[in-house]
Amino acid sequence: MSRNDSGMRKAKELIPELREAFWKDVMVPGSSMDLNQSLERAGRVADFLEFAELLVEDALHRKESCGCHFNEAYQTPDHEALRNDDACCYVAAWEFMGQGQAPRLHKEPLVFENVKLTQRSYK
Repeated sequence: MSRNDSGMRKAKELIPELREAFWKDVMVPGSSMDLNQSLERAGRVADFLEFAELLVEDALHRKESCGCHFNEAYQTPDHEALRNDDACCYVAAWEFMGQGQAPRLHKEPLVFENVKLTQRSYK
């Protein structure tokens, strides 16, 4: 499994279209007087669409390959994941700012005291 910028940009375009179609076509049967699992599921789909946008944003932002998060633009001559620890050694939390708004990135640096970061090989 891999990703590339053109695929991520395409996903970034498609997700708002999916959201629009979802809200246009969603039908939630049931009543407000009962526990409505259909409403609960529809809410989860809406959450997943927001989450998908943030995942795409993070994938576009990280200019590296790391483990199974393989970006085709960042690979070794042997086609292994090419890490970028100088720029990407942090925990990211993206804050959803609202539909149509750019999300806000919050970073916390990762500090390793007992382990040395190394380039992994799966061969």
